[in-house]
Amino acid sequence: MTSKPINPFDILLRLDWAEGDDLEFKSAQGGLPKSLWQTYSAMANSHGGVILLGVENDGQVSGVSEPQRLKKAFWDTINNRGKVNLNLCTDADLAEVQHADGLILAIRVPQATRYQRPVFLGQNPLTGTYRRNYEGDYRCTEPEVSRMLSDRAEEPADSGILEGFGMEDLDLPSLYQYRHRLVSHKPTHPWLSEDDVRFLAKLGGWRRDRKAGTEGLTLAGLLMFGRDETLREGAPGYHVDYRERLSDDPAKRWSDRLTADGTWQPNLFQFYLKVAQRLIADLKLPFQLDADLFRRGETEVHEAIREALVNALIHADYQGQGGIVVEKHRDAFKFSNPGTLLVSFDQLLRGNVSECRNKALQTMFMLIGAAEKAGSGVDKMRRGWASQHWRSPMIHEQVQPERVSWRLPMVSLIPDESLARLEALFGRKFIKFSKNEVQALVTADIEKVVDNSRMRQICTIHASDVTRLLQGLVAKGALVQEGQGRWSRYRLPDVSHSVHKHGDSVHKDGDSVHKDGDSVHKDGDSVHRDGDSVHSDTLMVIAAPARNQQRLSPEEMERIILELCQGGWLTRNQLAELLDRHPDGLRSRFLTPMVAHGRLQLRYPDKPNRVDQAYSAKGSVKETPVS
Repeated sequence: MTSKPINPFDILLRLDWAEGDDLEFKSAQGGLPKSLWQTYSAMANSHGGVILLGVENDGQVSGVSEPQRLKKAFWDTINNRGKVNLNLCTDADLAEVQHADGLILAIRVPQATRYQRPVFLGQNPLTGTYRRNYEGDYRCTEPEVSRMLSDRAEEPADSGILEGFGMEDLDLPSLYQYRHRLVSHKPTHPWLSEDDVRFLAKLGGWRRDRKAGTEGLTLAGLLMFGRDETLREGAPGYHVDYRERLSDDPAKRWSDRLTADGTWQPNLFQFYLKVAQRLIADLKLPFQLDADLFRRGETEVHEAIREALVNALIHADYQGQGGIVVEKHRDAFKFSNPGTLLVSFDQLLRGNVSECRNKALQTMFMLIGAAEKAGSGVDKMRRGWASQHWRSPMIHEQVQPERVSWRLPMVSLIPDESLARLEALFGRKFIKFSKNEVQALVTADIEKVVDNSRMRQICTIHASDVTRLLQGLVAKGALVQEGQGRWSRYRLPDVSHSVHKHGDSVHKDGDSVHKDGDSVHKDGDSVHRDGDSVHSDTLMVIAAPARNQQRLSPEEMERIILELCQGGWLTRNQLAELLDRHPDGLRSRFLTPMVAHGRLQLRYPDKPNRVDQAYSAKGSVKETPVS
């Protein structure tokens, strides 16, 4: 009888490795397969991954014999500089996994840093470098390898001197306008007393090469202040494009567009000034523009948008394809630039490390208050979006061509319409899912799919914990898995195969979502805990109309909430259990607006996002500014 294919995530979790790593199955019946090394190079030059030796392509375990011999062959080859130029693995990256059908040898391949890439086979990086895409390993083209070599160089990409270019190739009004911005932002800055050439040199836009004895305009100087025709000549791949689509008319592709059309100087400084104003023009948030277009009165959302824009400009690979593209939609902002990430995905989420491809451009924007070198740009984007309870910014990296894209959705973290769909799909028991489980389900509903990396952007939990969460939802029938490894995607089940049907229900005893460990109603938050007066018959009677009816008018729900909150403090979770509603949806739809309109008051007004925040009807009890 044929054995059942393995679930690779069982193995990864047993090793405390995560499905965020790419996965590759390889048979090892004849020893180490030759394709192992192409996969090693490809994974190292991409995002790392895991190779499972002793597993066939269909997931059947064939096992390995003589694992010690395979390990020795692996170490002998990976440390042979004639075969592989760099060994990234340590002893901890090899593990034996016992399986009923045979022994599996797991090899974890770390992601190479920008200073280690390219990892290649043989003696020539131009012919021995591989990367991963959805279809597997592919040999890199010469331009791809050249960009890896450029990224590993100590000299920033924008510091190169452009032979034959000088001050006459700049748009001097742009340079003078930049000086004015710097005067407004830092009026006593010592560089302001320099002449144009020395001022530009301080910025990194003009450089002297002591070894070669030459000096001239750098790529950064041209990109920031160049004229249209000289930009095309000095940076042939340079392109900037702003697109605005706010109309409901499908025949109207763009309601506004800004690109190089001969009517303005399309250098980065002018592009930034024009686009920054367009992006924030329709935000219904308090904002007051100051004389230098930056700081005064701006909200965290304005700061997040500016960070996203500057991030695309200073991290772009200006030798790549596609140029800078910024899009404004009614419900989202999109920013994309050519190039790859210079730090790992985990490091990007952690922040505090500044790895910039164009350091002179970064300095230029930093001096006028539009960028920092602290690696805090992602934190600012996420914090700004969190301040409005919008869904977390989404990052996507692609190859062929290499591009990095950010999408900032102006969509509620847990929209009412999504909650309604999920409650209809899962029934009243939807309230029993944990907070992170709800986030996964809402993401699958809104964005059509959810995966490990997206959940880490939203919940900031460890990759292996995300794997457990998503696999747990699959086991409960709440999500359906597609693909494996880094390409794993999870979708909501089809309505025709609803999790409410018969034996597949997520409410059956063995797989119940009511298990104590997953419940959002743990003892510490429950309205039923001992000694807590909120489990009184009076409150239960007040809340009965909401408990007995899933659809109430907003006015009726607000009336019930106010009555519950008369004379005492109730937390979000307590109110949610009394009303039989999800706590996050209750907060976004009712509690936060009622506080804003003065109908409810916060127990901790100085820290509105405290997890133990409580509410009372305005004036029914004295506000307690407890820290």
